[in-house]
Amino acid sequence: MEIEIREADTPALREAAMRLRLRVFVDEQGVPEDLERDEHDAAAFHAVALGPGGEVVGTGRLLRQENPEGPVARVGRMAVDAAHRRGGVGARVLAALEAEARRRGLPEVELHAQCQVEAFYARAGYARAGEPFVEAGIEHVVMRKRLS
Repeated sequence: MEIEIREADTPALREAAMRLRLRVFVDEQGVPEDLERDEHDAAAFHAVALGPGGEVVGTGRLLRQENPEGPVARVGRMAVDAAHRRGGVGARVLAALEAEARRRGLPEVELHAQCQVEAFYARAGYARAGEPFVEAGIEHVVMRKRLS
């Protein structure tokens, strides 16, 4: 199946990405909608995976985060439609977000991985950086990756 990865650079693509996030996080996982939508969406870089019919089947976002050691990229809101999971869509969206972080000169990516998908991020080169914690009612762990 042909999947295109691109920036969600139109209002229609951003809204389609949000609909996917709401299906995955709110409907499937029970995250309260007011926690899923936040003030960072407007300024974030959003990547989407488009299926053969142009439908958004994957998404993720990238923010610049200021840490005490300096700026890093913050990846979040990674979501893949249930019918497209385990087919490489998430890995391709993550790679696009990492490419954008490199383009912006950010030396490291940090994310809060749901513990149930920690292995996905580990396969992509991320390492655990702390103990599990609960966020939006789901156990997460901070993971980081240096970009070269």
